[in-house]
Amino acid sequence: MGIFRRKRRSEPPKRGRHALPEPGDADYVEDDLPEYDGYDTASEHEGAAPQGATFADTDGPYDIDDAPDDSVARIDLGSVQVPVPEGAQVQVEMDQETQNVRAVHVVTGHGQATISAYAAPRSSGKLWPEVSNELAEQLRSDGATVRRLRGVWGIELSVRMGDTSLFFVGVDGPRWMLRGVMAGQQEAAEGAPEMLRALVRGTIVNRGESPMPVRNPLSITLPPAIADHIAASQE
Repeated sequence: MGIFRRKRRSEPPKRGRHALPEPGDADYVEDDLPEYDGYDTASEHEGAAPQGATFADTDGPYDIDDAPDDSVARIDLGSVQVPVPEGAQVQVEMDQETQNVRAVHVVTGHGQATISAYAAPRSSGKLWPEVSNELAEQLRSDGATVRRLRGVWGIELSVRMGDTSLFFVGVDGPRWMLRGVMAGQQEAAEGAPEMLRALVRGTIVNRGESPMPVRNPLSITLPPAIADHIAASQE
């Protein structure tokens, strides 16, 4: 089953062949513009999604308490349940020292998608704008070209580093923040933002009730079949 079966809210128009828009494009955001809260609620495009929306204003991602009863194929990683499109592969990245799971990637024709959840404060619900600004500064200091975009859930980052294209989205939920990144070659950047948004939109987050420091990543638990396969290969 594919991941595009449910009715989706309209998205802003495509930005062309590459993930990086140029000044003058409708989705381009100058760096000196106000941050997340400063986005206008009215869109320049008829039917476009609201700017600065949280997860509650769109049809996903979902908190575990509001998870839909649908037929979307997802991999259950404990803290997140991530859609896996037809033809995609799942890759597990292990920490060689601790042998703990560092990340799980969904590899698609548009690049490698990584979706992670983090603990967020109960009150503010505005962690992603802060994290995205810090992330943009760090990437620029590493020599990358970074542009901020108006997206379905607020700030999106479109990054070019050499021949590599990166695209980031983030969503603030109840006591959690969900971050998605798509990494791939620049020539495969067309369609990458749409694919990443679809994966994030279909993700279910299970925050749990235990107290956690803000920004700590929520733990990843592998399905038994994958965990057994990795254990066997290590032996």
